[in-house]
Amino acid sequence: MSLPKISLITPSYNQGQYLENTLKSVLDQNYPNLEYIVIDGGSQDHSVDIIEKYSSQLTYWISEPDQGQTDALQKGFSKATGDILGWLCSDDILQPNTLSEVAQFFGKNPDAQIVYGDSLWIDPKGNLIRPRKEHSFSRYILLYSHNFISQPSTFWTRQVYEQVGGLDSKFDVAMDADLWLRFSEVAELHHVQKLWSCMRIYPEQKTYRLFEQREAEKKQLRERYYGSEPNWLVASKRAVAKFKRTTLKLSSGCYW
Repeated sequence: MSLPKISLITPSYNQGQYLENTLKSVLDQNYPNLEYIVIDGGSQDHSVDIIEKYSSQLTYWISEPDQGQTDALQKGFSKATGDILGWLCSDDILQPNTLSEVAQFFGKNPDAQIVYGDSLWIDPKGNLIRPRKEHSFSRYILLYSHNFISQPSTFWTRQVYEQVGGLDSKFDVAMDADLWLRFSEVAELHHVQKLWSCMRIYPEQKTYRLFEQREAEKKQLRERYYGSEPNWLVASKRAVAKFKRTTLKLSSGCYW
C-alpha cells in the first residue's frame, strides 16, 4: 500500500535553542513520503545555521521577514503538495513513529478528514511536566473553556483545508482554534488516544505571552457562533463547559 504524502510546516522565529530538536524529531521519523517545509521569519539568532545544516533533507525553506506566525504558515501551506497536512512549531517535537501512525489512521479510515492525538507537556529543557490526554471534540468546550486540541498532534486532509479556505490571517494567536471550528462545520474531528507530540510549556511561549490578544480573538470566535453575550452569561457558560470537560475526561480515562 502506498503511503500518503504528508506535508509538515515548521514556522520559526528566533527559536534557535529549540529548533534543531524540532527538525530532528521530524526527520528522524524516516517517513518515506514526507514533504517538510520550514518558514523562518528572518531570525537574528543562529536559526538559519541550523536550518542550513539540514537543508538537504528539507523540501523547501526560506528565511525572510513576515507578518507573524499565521503569515508564515500560509506561506508554507501554499508550497505544500501533500495529501495530509499539519504544522509543528519550532519549540515542539514529534514523538517517534507519529507520521507512520497518522498515515495508518487515514489508511484505515478513508472517509476521515481530521484527526488529533494527545501530547506530553515538557519544560524548556525537555523534562516531562505531565501527559496531556484529551477527549472527543466539543465546539462548546473549545469556545467556553479553552482550545483543548493539541495542535502539533493534529493532521488533516488537503481537501478539507481547501474546502474551508485555509488559515485566516486576521487571527494571530487563535488561528488554530479558528481552523478547528471551521473544520467542524464540514467534517468530524476524530480523536485517537495516542501520544503524537511534545508541547513545550514556558512563560515566554506565545500562547502565554499574548494572553490579552488570545482572549480577544477567542471572543471573536464565540461571537461568530453565539453572538454578543453579556459577561455574566459567558461566565455561566464557562462553568458549564468546565463541568462538561471534566466529565468527558473522566469518562475517557484522561486522568490516569
